[in-house]
Amino acid sequence: MLRCVMKRELQIAFRRGADIANPLWFFLIVITLFPLGIGPDPQLLVRIAPGVVWVAALLSCLLALERLFRDDFIDGSLEQLLLLPTPLALTVSGKVAAHWLVTGLPLLLLSPLATLLLSLDFPTWRALALTLLLGTPTLSFLGAIGAALTVGLRRGGILLSVLVLPLAIPVLIFSCAAIDAAAMRLPIGGYLAILGAMLVASATLTPFATAAALRVSVH
Repeated sequence: MLRCVMKRELQIAFRRGADIANPLWFFLIVITLFPLGIGPDPQLLVRIAPGVVWVAALLSCLLALERLFRDDFIDGSLEQLLLLPTPLALTVSGKVAAHWLVTGLPLLLLSPLATLLLSLDFPTWRALALTLLLGTPTLSFLGAIGAALTVGLRRGGILLSVLVLPLAIPVLIFSCAAIDAAAMRLPIGGYLAILGAMLVASATLTPFATAAALRVSVH
């Protein structure tokens, strides 16, 4: 069932190319304009790079979150998903995994370009890639709760951002701290362990919270 849900969501996403392209364009625009705006000083770019990349990644994920359940709610298929014998939490996990594949994974693949534009070296890029690998799925799982709570609201994008951003702050803090530590040649294992624990906790708990939020929003 999980594979079927992921396949369906990926087919819908690739059918609507804008759903994939818009977050990626936003990410590219942000990491391109910052070096142009503040100048080519490598030391300054290295200092601001963690915040720039992660703020861009967070906002890119938020751009795609509003449509996570909205289309299913509009066409009535969300109610059908609630009636299936398959646990709703499993269906939610499939939709979130598909969301990450079309939003978070491309950001990870674009990280070498961000490294080039922001004058980062290889150890710092490796830390950046690892934090994106661990942090972006966590953002998708946390954002699913906000998307479920606002699915029945018109223009719920602002409320979705208000709900999700406080939950995403710990991911942002530890990811930027890991990249800064890598830039100073300090060990980053502790930061990555915390990000991994956040990912495991969110992947375990948020599908059930999202399922409960969907039931409340639909009924």
